[in-house]
Amino acid sequence: MLQNPTQPAPQPHSGQPEDTAALRELYARMEDQHIKPLWTQIGNLMPKTPTPRAVPHLWKWADLIPLARRSGDLVPVGRGGERRALGLANPGLGGNTYITPTLWCAVQYLGPRETAPEHRHSQNAFRFVVEGEGVWTVVNGDPVRMSRGDLLLTPGWHFHGHHNDTDQPMAWLDGLDIPFVYQNDTGFFEFGSERVTDYATPRFSRGERLWAHPGLRPLSGLRNTPSSPLAAYRWEHTDRALTEQLLLEEEGQPATVEQGHAAIRYVNPTTGGDVMSTIRCEFHRLREGTQTPTRHEVGASVFQVFEGRGAAVIGGTRHMLDIGDIFVIPSWVPWSLEAETQFDLFRFSDAPIVERLDFARTLIVGEAS
Repeated sequence: MLQNPTQPAPQPHSGQPEDTAALRELYARMEDQHIKPLWTQIGNLMPKTPTPRAVPHLWKWADLIPLARRSGDLVPVGRGGERRALGLANPGLGGNTYITPTLWCAVQYLGPRETAPEHRHSQNAFRFVVEGEGVWTVVNGDPVRMSRGDLLLTPGWHFHGHHNDTDQPMAWLDGLDIPFVYQNDTGFFEFGSERVTDYATPRFSRGERLWAHPGLRPLSGLRNTPSSPLAAYRWEHTDRALTEQLLLEEEGQPATVEQGHAAIRYVNPTTGGDVMSTIRCEFHRLREGTQTPTRHEVGASVFQVFEGRGAAVIGGTRHMLDIGDIFVIPSWVPWSLEAETQFDLFRFSDAPIVERLDFARTLIVGEAS
């Protein structure tokens, strides 16, 4: 921080110059010219390890859902507000509705027979469904069924709206790169048509009919795309992949990331890379009784419990977790997972940004660096 010329400057033993009237005058002149000397700030600007302002935090699903339901009673969905979404604000980020400095996370709630209007924006978005059925998200005119365990994508600048075709409400997890886009002044927004969405309710979207066939790529889609053209990653495929990893482990085959810990990454079928250029999505399954090693990672992650019961130890604090609970792990904060029962968790992170900029680093406690 720039020294206040009315206060004593740091003493020489702290690595700062001796406090003199001339030094105070220099600092005052710098302040007038909006200049901040590096020697007074280097410890904050260049710490020995990351020192995130974001803090670990847990949101209990049992607390979130009543608030979402009450919002459904009181807050309409329509032009202006656009979405009935409860953004999760990290307590360390000064009141901004950001879960990390790069990621935004919310619980979105749509009431019976409601429609959220069509719009598009630069920000990349996804939906993950921890419970419920009956909503279709319509992405560039393609109706995509939303069901339990599904990951649904809305890449940047794709028109999208949602409609509930049932007499029951539905809630789901939203993840976006809003803070990253905002901080870099790259955001655009545009309203869609007043028609809002296509009210068709097909079992499979057009994107799935083209792209959801393992190992097969349509010759009509040979151009690589920055985000996945597959709008829905269905739970039955995720569940089967995780089950097979653990079965192979039982057979003595090296199939899991760690003993008792199966995991998959959702990928863009045109590149084999992440589903979107700024967001990584994964799913993790731990056998009953499994505990992962403690690790530090550059970049922030958000988890939601999908099934089972367990705990997360984050920054030395143990948090008990139930279905639907959402927790955030800021950059370089140590964490591990413990499974009381079989434990399924969805994870998203800013890893594509960190890796593209060559800042990625992981430290697993107890392993040689």
